[in-house]
Amino acid sequence: MSEYTAEVLWQRNEEDFLGNRYSRRHLLRFDGGIEVPGSSSPHVVPLPMSDANAVDPEEAFIASLSACHMLWFLSLAAKQRFCVDRYEDKATGRMEKNAEGRMAMTVVTLRPDVVFSGPLRPTREDIDHLHHAAHDACFIANSVRTDVRCEPVYPA
Repeated sequence: MSEYTAEVLWQRNEEDFLGNRYSRRHLLRFDGGIEVPGSSSPHVVPLPMSDANAVDPEEAFIASLSACHMLWFLSLAAKQRFCVDRYEDKATGRMEKNAEGRMAMTVVTLRPDVVFSGPLRPTREDIDHLHHAAHDACFIANSVRTDVRCEPVYPA
């Protein structure tokens, strides 16, 4: 068993909390020492009560799924002796009512674009297998009800 931590810090700073006129800007602090500005999404809480330049929970959720998938993909590719030079994912998420009528991130679509080098290059079938295995191994994908889809960009 492993345990992980994250700190979230928000302060009112004399704003009108009871009138619902307070900033949703906060600080996300991680165990390695990095601090990231956080906020509600401007799609959920209008500006100026949100900060469009900060990371919102929806973006963090998508990034977490994408990063977990990537890390497993890289590990599995290395074991198969496929040399990865670059991995870029322009992941998206769709927020809508789920089957229970609650707002939820119902679909996250990963769109990894991977560049390989070296004498051993994966076939399209190899790439599909790597992505499927990465999805099956991803701790985050295994923890959510969201439909996580992978639509890789294949080398030309």
